[in-house]
Amino acid sequence: MKKWSLLLSIVFLFSFTTATSSAFAVSNKPIHWGFKKSQNHEPASAGKELDELLEKHGSFYLGNTSKKEIYLTFDNGYENGYTAKVLDVLKKRDVPATFFVTGHYLDTEPDLVKRMVNEGHIVGNHSWYHPDLTTQSPTEFKKELESVRLKVEELTDQKGMNYLRPPRGIFSEKVMADAKELGYTSVFWSLAFVDWKTDAQKGWKYSYDNIMKQIHPGCILLLHTVSKDNAEALDHAIVELEKQGYTFKSLDDIMIGKMLDHPYLLSL
Repeated sequence: MKKWSLLLSIVFLFSFTTATSSAFAVSNKPIHWGFKKSQNHEPASAGKELDELLEKHGSFYLGNTSKKEIYLTFDNGYENGYTAKVLDVLKKRDVPATFFVTGHYLDTEPDLVKRMVNEGHIVGNHSWYHPDLTTQSPTEFKKELESVRLKVEELTDQKGMNYLRPPRGIFSEKVMADAKELGYTSVFWSLAFVDWKTDAQKGWKYSYDNIMKQIHPGCILLLHTVSKDNAEALDHAIVELEKQGYTFKSLDDIMIGKMLDHPYLLSL
């Protein structure tokens, strides 16, 4: 475990140094994240232009598409009574996840955040006030991210924070570059659906069917824990996906994979 922690530190440092050289004079034109949904288990695609832009800044929305691996992520802006059930399922099935949290969530649900870390999950940054990060001044931008990181460190044993999910999927090349300068990898997603409308839940089969319809190798799955449908569908989905030969991995595994693509790092 210590070996992998060291190697992860190396790969984050490597991705940081390769990205910061391009962090100057980059566009702050807002981009709204979007992609062509998966069909017939083929990987989702954001297109060549976005693929190249994300790669330039060390960001990603897919894992290893040659393997039947799934990376489970949740966005946590506020609590609606279902996160504990989600955590129960993850613990029962021994599945890792990343929870992207806001300042509001940290202030109102410290015990759930502690439980996330204590049970082996990653807590990522979703900004403090959930703004459009392209509208923030450099000072505001840094404060949005640093406030979350420091609060998570205060509450939990997680030291440092490596992953950012831009609120509402709005970002720019500058957002990715500035986030990288602060030590973050921007993480998007390749499977999502309308699950956050708490007054329009449709039953667990709605969530389950959407997951099964779009699933693909290397999938980064975005779910919201405010959804009753998701909480009730999660166990069914995990069991069926594992029957289909999928395994659940951590975002850290993607970073380790990137490191293994550069074998000379292993000799450092």
